[in-house]
Order: sequence, then C-alpha cells, then structure tokens
Amino acid sequence: MKDEFRIKHYKHPRLKFVVRSKVDGKWARKYFRTKGEAQTFCGLKNTELKNQGREGVEFPSWLRVMAQKANQRLELLGKTIDDAVSFYVEYLAKLEKSVLLTQAVSELIENRRASGSTEGYCYDLHLRLGRFCREFPDRNTEEVSTRELDEWLAGLNLAAVTRNTFRRDLHTLFKFCVSRGYASKNPAEGARIAKEVAQPVGILTVEEASRLLNSAPESLISYLAIGAFAGLRAAEVERLEWNQIDLDGGFIEVTAKNSKTARRRLVKILPNLKEWLQPVHKISGPVIPANLRWLLVDAREQAGISNWPSNALRHSYASYHLAHFNDAAALALQMGHTNTSMIFQHYREVVKPKDAALYWEIIPSADVSKVVAFSA
Repeated sequence: MKDEFRIKHYKHPRLKFVVRSKVDGKWARKYFRTKGEAQTFCGLKNTELKNQGREGVEFPSWLRVMAQKANQRLELLGKTIDDAVSFYVEYLAKLEKSVLLTQAVSELIENRRASGSTEGYCYDLHLRLGRFCREFPDRNTEEVSTRELDEWLAGLNLAAVTRNTFRRDLHTLFKFCVSRGYASKNPAEGARIAKEVAQPVGILTVEEASRLLNSAPESLISYLAIGAFAGLRAAEVERLEWNQIDLDGGFIEVTAKNSKTARRRLVKILPNLKEWLQPVHKISGPVIPANLRWLLVDAREQAGISNWPSNALRHSYASYHLAHFNDAAALALQMGHTNTSMIFQHYREVVKPKDAALYWEIIPSADVSKVVAFSA
C-alpha cells in the first residue's frame, strides 16, 4: 500500500519539515523542526493508515478546523502545537507546586522570626502582606503578575515612601516563594518604584525640647533624654536595660540583638545627657516605663506640642549634632549608619549653629524663657 503521509522540506527559520496528506479531500499539514521528528510522525500515521484505514486517521471535520486555526496562529509566532502543549504542561506543573498567598505569608513570617527578625518587623509584614492577601483571596503564588502588583500598589493611594515599603515587602515575599519553589519568578522585581520627593525632616525647636524634658514625669525622662541627646531609635530605647548605660565610662551599649541593623555599637553620652540620666539612673531593669504610650501623650500636651514630627527625637539629635560638631562620620557611627550619605541627605543645614549650641545646653530645670530670648 502506497504511503499517504509524506515529508517535504519547508522554508521557515525554525520549522524545516512538513508532513502532508489529503484528509477529506483537503491537504492537512503538520510542521517539525527536525527531519527525525517528521519521520517519526509520518511513520506512525502510515502505520495507523495501514491498520485502520483512512477513516481511522482522519480528524472529525470540526476538530480539524480548530486544529488548523490553532496551527495557523502558532505559525505566526514561530511555534507549533507541540510547543503549546509543552508550555501548558510546564505551567500546570508550576501551578501544582505553588501555594496560597496566605500560606506563603505565614511561612515567610515564621522564617523571619526563626532567623532572628524582631517582632516589630514580623508584625509589620503581617499587616502589609495581610492587606495584600485580602485583595487577592484564593490566589496562588504562581498566578500573580507584575501588572497586578503595579495596579494594586497604585490603588493604595499612599505616599511614595509608604508605597515603596509595600513594594519592598512584596519583593521579599515573592523572593521567598522562588527560593521554596512556590513561584518560578518574582513579579515584584518589575513593579514600578514610586518617585520619592525628599522632604525636610521634622525636628523639635530648642524651646520645645527644653519644655518637653523639664515638664515630663521622672519615669519618662530617660526615654526622652536618650532619644533627644543620644539619637537611639525608639525601638532601641524600648529594649534598653539600665545595665547597658555606663555613666562613668560615658557610653550607651546598643547590643546587636537590640539594634535595627543587628550590629553592636557604643553611643557617646554627651555632658547634658549625663545630667539628665544621673538623677534617674538605676542598676538594672528596663529603661522605659510600662505605660510609655500614655505618658508620651500627656508629656506632649503638658509641653504644648500639638504637632509631633515623625521620629522627632532622633531627627532632632542628628540635626543639632551635625550643626554643632560638624562631623558627619562620627554622627553616622553614633546613629548606626554605615556611611554618611543619609546624614548629608537628611540633616545637613536643617538648623542654625547658634540654635545647635543652645540645644546641647538643655539641662534639668533650664530656664526656658532665657533659652527663647537668646535663640530669638
């Protein structure tokens, strides 16, 4: 019996061979990259033809039409049906390995907690990524696209800095998913970074700082003074113990465990800070009181400070320190930064030298009226 399926050369950048045969009076074609593939297919079809006759190898007319249309669309893209099947099988395999977003977030947080991340950081991840999961319920880690992330981030209507914080956490999440095989790529890598316009840091005036410290209750003095005159981060002060404050040696030890950067550093106790700490110093125990939040609210009200800038104490310390001591490298070391770029970016020329000199003269029971008169 003469073979009905034949191989022909085909002019195409990738598909070099075509197998042709008449089906229902019309030519049917299938394309291949190599001659070996074409010969294998041709042999199989001719064997079927011999065993089953023409009707056994022909497609139903409706299925043939669909196959032809699909083949034509794939040809325009330089692909074959085999390529399409391989792609879909691979996609299903990836989808099978993926997990729900909620599970991935839970595993990420547990991983970070086990790796020594602070509870504050883990809680922030829970809040931001939890918000993301609520917007994409029942979605798998392999199903989220960069476009969806971009649209979701834009829809938050948040300031650029906050939006970029969300993007950073999403990048962390999907990087974690890739490492565990839950996703084949990180869609957050291509998500747009919002343009951040630098804003001047908010600080306390010399009058406000003096009024705040001199009107605060004794239990709050250590927290305010260390923040204002040593520049520790709020979370670092909240973890600080009295045995880590050496008044005689003249330094505060920020342990690696308590530091945001996980690096130990020693912060110099300047003369006016020592005067604030001596009357309230203890041998051991936590530096801050248990009811810190409410004491802070009351202290601000007593001092008449209605507008409290973000990180007011730390930003005040850095701004007045740079203006008075003119040593960006020393300031970066005290604040736990690895270089001076952030120091110059945020704190240079924020305050005048005469105000900076007054700031480092704020001591217990300072006469606020004299400070105001001199600074004016």
